[in-house]
Amino acid sequence: MSALFEPVTLRELTIPNRVWMAPMCMYSAAAEGPETGVATDFHLTHLASRAAGGTGLVMVEATAVQPEGRISAHDLGLWNERQQDALARVTAAIRSYGAVAGIQLAHAGRKASTLPPALGGTPRTVADGGWQAVGPSTEPFDGHPEPHELTVEEIADVVQAFADAARRALAAGFQVAEVHGAHGYLVHSFLSPVSNRRTDAYGGSFENRIRFALEVVEAVRAVWPQELPVFFRTSATDWLAEDAEDERDGWTGEDTVRLAKELQAAGVDLLDVSTGGLVATAKIPAAPGFQVPFATAVRESTGLPTAAVGLITDPAQAEEIIATGAADAVLLGRELLRNPYWAHQAARTLDTARHWPAQYGWAVGARG
Repeated sequence: MSALFEPVTLRELTIPNRVWMAPMCMYSAAAEGPETGVATDFHLTHLASRAAGGTGLVMVEATAVQPEGRISAHDLGLWNERQQDALARVTAAIRSYGAVAGIQLAHAGRKASTLPPALGGTPRTVADGGWQAVGPSTEPFDGHPEPHELTVEEIADVVQAFADAARRALAAGFQVAEVHGAHGYLVHSFLSPVSNRRTDAYGGSFENRIRFALEVVEAVRAVWPQELPVFFRTSATDWLAEDAEDERDGWTGEDTVRLAKELQAAGVDLLDVSTGGLVATAKIPAAPGFQVPFATAVRESTGLPTAAVGLITDPAQAEEIIATGAADAVLLGRELLRNPYWAHQAARTLDTARHWPAQYGWAVGARG
């Protein structure tokens, strides 16, 4: 069997292979009314098809823990029971195909209140139907309105919202909970000195800037079963330190290694390693596997399992990442949008047995 298709066990949960679906926003929920933020038949079909396609872990898109934590009005949410019940249908479908169901719990922070990308992705102000975005400071994201600086009491409310959403996720049948700490959204914006200009216990020093992230993780871990894993998605770098011409002081790979040790102590079982998203003008050297070294650095420095993501498209490339110990799993995004059956086709390429759904197996066979 190839390394890519070996199972991996985190706590007491065994994921059948190392090909995982990255969380990707679909901007397809109702924007208003009783169905606001509720998963639809589209989400069910979209996610279940990747499970049928052989993906070991299917991660549901960034799901807002509060209404104002949505990127757009069409995002999924998990702040009420109607949303929980709809997601229970999704998890049941994912698990029926032998895959593990995961969810990314998120708050968009200062990047909230935008139109969906298909409609331009531009910020929406309160005057044109949007809402007030929030952040660690009043420093706005590129072209966005100035966010409201969260008070200490409001920070505590957000932490509680993550815990409440985790409880609902568990009730909905999810087996993996991931805290979204990347891509310039709320948790990441507390971590980076570019966006965090606070002077209280949540700003300034490294220890203060990671405080909010650790509080969120600890709150989620406290309500999540000990036998099930908690993930954390990080942007390993803001891509400022790597640019000799950029004098801004951003989050770095070394900071990520330091944070990983703290997250591990707080109960995180795997670091989902991405990069960027906080600084719109950062120069990002995107290329196949360009983020993998950051996952490797965390794994080698801390022993914390990692997942690599970003322009991983070829089975041989994915196999090498796992076989060489560069990461413990690969997360595919756009490639799985293009090809829901990538995992089955990769297994064939790597000459390893596949586990087709029973309804298909009679026709295609283990290696068909």
